[in-house]
Amino acid sequence: MLWANWTGTSTVPSRALYPHQWSWDSAFIAIGLRHLSPLRAQLELETLLSAQWGDGRVPHIVFNDAVPLDAYFPGPDFWRSATAGRRAGAPAHLQTSGIVQPPVHALAVWLVHRADPGLSRARSFLARLRPRLTAWHRYLLDARDVGGAGLAAVLHPWEQGMDNSPCWDGPLGRVEPAAPGGFRRADLDHGVPEDRPTDTDYGRYVRLAAEYRDREYIDSAGPSTPTVEGSGTSTVEAPAFLVEDPAFNALLIASEYALALIEAELDRPARPARTDRPAKRAARVRCERARALTETLVARLWDPEREIFLCRDLRTDALLTERGVTGLIPLVLPALPPRIAAALVRTACGPHFGLGGVTRLVPSYDLTGPAFDLRRYWRGPAWFNTNWLVEKGLRLHGERARADALREAVLDAAGASGFAEYVDPYTGEGCGARGFGWTAALTLDLLHDGRNGTGGGDLRTERCGHE
Repeated sequence: MLWANWTGTSTVPSRALYPHQWSWDSAFIAIGLRHLSPLRAQLELETLLSAQWGDGRVPHIVFNDAVPLDAYFPGPDFWRSATAGRRAGAPAHLQTSGIVQPPVHALAVWLVHRADPGLSRARSFLARLRPRLTAWHRYLLDARDVGGAGLAAVLHPWEQGMDNSPCWDGPLGRVEPAAPGGFRRADLDHGVPEDRPTDTDYGRYVRLAAEYRDREYIDSAGPSTPTVEGSGTSTVEAPAFLVEDPAFNALLIASEYALALIEAELDRPARPARTDRPAKRAARVRCERARALTETLVARLWDPEREIFLCRDLRTDALLTERGVTGLIPLVLPALPPRIAAALVRTACGPHFGLGGVTRLVPSYDLTGPAFDLRRYWRGPAWFNTNWLVEKGLRLHGERARADALREAVLDAAGASGFAEYVDPYTGEGCGARGFGWTAALTLDLLHDGRNGTGGGDLRTERCGHE
């Protein structure tokens, strides 16, 4: 299905349900594609990053002009990137959304390079993408540091990628839904309402996106920060939804490590006698930043009583108490303190997620939580990308047996479900779209690991600090 979903320059997640290019989908797809075609994996990432805005953001959707406008909502006529995004540097030559998704891209770029270093060097793959990745991280670490502690904030559930999670119910409750007659849900043409977000929640998503668009996609520097424009002073009102999310920031930190490896690799051809080269220093600084951000993540989002990372609502400066799979994703971080890694493993395997016991795969939300729903989008079903990340994190922290068991469960569920978008965490029964892009791609990656015995060592990016 990866071949069937290929457009010539990128891969759509699903021909029917998601007919454009999605940001973190393409990163995961490239990670799998590197085992079949390193060239196509490079093109996947190059196509996505060519849509980067002038302020550094990588939009969460790059629209295909050949797809009818009514095939997906919100479409390009809703986002109006070329006009509403002009001040933020939206490209004029193509249409995109105006929000972002989790920054898996530097990690994907590094892994794709490692699949065929000769081809990568011949095409100057790293050299061409490094400035874009650097600008992307700078945008997140500066413009999105709303809390002032160093972590990036998301201002829409779609940005975090797990958009219908119960983790968002509290902040979303502040948002007045858009009028039902003001939009048409194209997703219900391809999915049953019981599996998808409710009309009320979808109306809240639309309202948040429209308000951000109407602010011309300009980011507030803080929840109540005054800004000066011209000779007058105005206040950029913070969005109702403003959250520091553990998975989003863990993936940013993992990509900081990967970007350090990219910088070190690009510096390698220089004269080896000099150890203080600018690129070498830049790689070292980036590694130090990644370790410092890990400490900040623990300080800001770790809950020692619940033994999981939680989301922080920046409008109230309080942790949200819902347990989601987002809180397990920091397992991918090499500098995570061992006591916290061990606690996360206990949580993943305990009653809240049931891994290795009552569930085959890690569910997207707490099995014991009041909002758990076995079928509804991100409110209980297991997703392949989050399970891939948990598998890598378990292996990274020495939980080889658990990682092996999860890997086999993912492979079984992917094949039996027709490479479904997501599955029942107990049985592996498929839900959502079939022939889903990242499901197929990450299955390839796990199969490759099994055949070659690499077992997830690709995420051992802590070595960048010792080069």
